[in-house]
Amino acid sequence: MAAAQRRGRRIMMTPGELDTFLTTERTCRVATVAADGRPHVGALWFAWDGTSLWLYSLVRSRRWAGLRHDPRIAVVVDSGEEYGELRGAELSGTAVPVGEAPRTGAPCPELEAPERLFARKNFGLDAMPHDGWHAWLRLTPDAVVSWDFRKLASP
Repeated sequence: MAAAQRRGRRIMMTPGELDTFLTTERTCRVATVAADGRPHVGALWFAWDGTSLWLYSLVRSRRWAGLRHDPRIAVVVDSGEEYGELRGAELSGTAVPVGEAPRTGAPCPELEAPERLFARKNFGLDAMPHDGWHAWLRLTPDAVVSWDFRKLASP
């Protein structure tokens, strides 16, 4: 067990590496639990503000319904094709809806920064386009686990 723990610490991302990774990656996988206890996993685009992961989710989705029943959430962001290239992070905690649901663009100071980040990253725009179908979830993680297998090649 001690060898596995040493290896885990060795491949863990530094805070700066994790911040860069979450800022540049685009897609995450979001795991929730439905009212009947069944798990659900789906892919979403996201924005990272250095503290919280911001998810723009359809409000008429299994994810949204599940989170209304049980707000616990786990999110994985990963990349790499070959084993030695794999890197990622799992963030877990409680999803908190922020702003109107669905979002139509009414003023919400708490959403100004995440919407700007999301619009630039995913649409190349300075302002967030609202469709009246999505709403914001904020995950300020209680726990983060990260890995970067590229570090295995380093001494």
